[in-house]
Amino acid sequence: MAAAPRIKTTVVGSYPVPDWLLALPSEQGLVDATRVVIHTQEQAGIDLVCDGEFSRFDVNHPETNGMIEYFVRPMAGMRTAITFDELVAYRAQRGMGFRTRPPAVVDSAVGAGTLDLPRACARGRGLASKPFKFTLTGPHMLAKSVIDKHYGNVPDLAMAIAGALAEQVRHLDADVVQIDEANIPGSPDEWQWAAAAMNRVLDAVKTKPAVHLCFGNYGGQTIQKGEWTKLMDYLNALHVDHIVMETAHRPPEELSAFRDLRSEIGFGLGVVDVKSTVIESADEIARSIDRAESLIGTGRVRYIHPDCGFWMLKRGVADGKMRALIAGRNLYEGI
Repeated sequence: MAAAPRIKTTVVGSYPVPDWLLALPSEQGLVDATRVVIHTQEQAGIDLVCDGEFSRFDVNHPETNGMIEYFVRPMAGMRTAITFDELVAYRAQRGMGFRTRPPAVVDSAVGAGTLDLPRACARGRGLASKPFKFTLTGPHMLAKSVIDKHYGNVPDLAMAIAGALAEQVRHLDADVVQIDEANIPGSPDEWQWAAAAMNRVLDAVKTKPAVHLCFGNYGGQTIQKGEWTKLMDYLNALHVDHIVMETAHRPPEELSAFRDLRSEIGFGLGVVDVKSTVIESADEIARSIDRAESLIGTGRVRYIHPDCGFWMLKRGVADGKMRALIAGRNLYEGI
C-alpha cells in the first residue's frame, strides 16, 4: 500500500453557490448544495474538505459573502437598525471602504445570542467521508466591522466577541477548526490584542486549530495593503496547529519571511490564485512547493490550498483549480 502523501491538500472554505440554490433557497436545498460541494472535493481528491460555507451565504451582502453578518447579527448586544448618522460615521472609518454599511451596532454586552455554529458544522460533518474542516470569521475582523457604543475600545470588544465565539467553538465536531482573519494583515500594529482575542477562540478548539490570513478578495481585488514580514510576531503568538496563508498572489520573495515561523506551527502554502480565472498546471504548483521548501526548509510545507475561498469564481474554474492542487502535490511528491 502506498504511503500517504506528506503534504495534505485542502480548501480555504467557500465554494461558488449553485444557481439552483439561489433561485429557490430552502433547508433541503442547502443540504443538497452542501452534499454537492463536499462530494466534488472528495471526488477531486482533496484530503481535508469543507462545507462550502453555504450556511452563511447572504445574497444581500455579497461583498463579504455573509462572513460578517452571519456571525454578529445573531449575537446578543448587537443592534441591526442603523441610523443615518451612524452610516455616515461608518463610511469615514479606515479599512471599511469595501462595505457600504455596518452589519450591527454594539449597544450592550456581547454574547452568543442565537448564533448556532454547531448545527452548521454538524450538517457538513455528517455529509463528509473524509476529514472535515469547519471555518468561522475571527474576532479582530468582526470587532473592526461593527460600530461600538458599549465597550469604548476595539480590543475589549474583540475579546468579548472572542468569548462568544469560543462558547460556540467548544461544541464543534470537526477535524480542523479554522479561524479566518482578513483585516489584521492591513493593521499589523494591532497584533498583540488581535492575537490575544484569537487565542481565546483557538484555545476552545477540541481538535486541530488553524488560522487563515489573507489580504482580502472583493471581485478579484486585494482589500488590505501590507506584507507578511510585519505579521510574524502575530503568527508566532498564536496557539495554533497550522496556518493557511495567501502566497500565490503575493511576491515570491515574501516567502522568506516564514523562515521565522515557530517550528511547531505547520505551514499552509497558497498555490492557487483565486484572483485569477486561469487554472494552474500541475507543474506550476509543484514548482511553487519546491520554491517554498527551498526558502523556508524541506518538509516545512504541511498543506497546500488556494489563497482564499472560491466563492467568486465559476464552479468549473473552482473545480479545475482543486484538481490542479492534487495533481501538483502528486507531481512534487512523485506519487
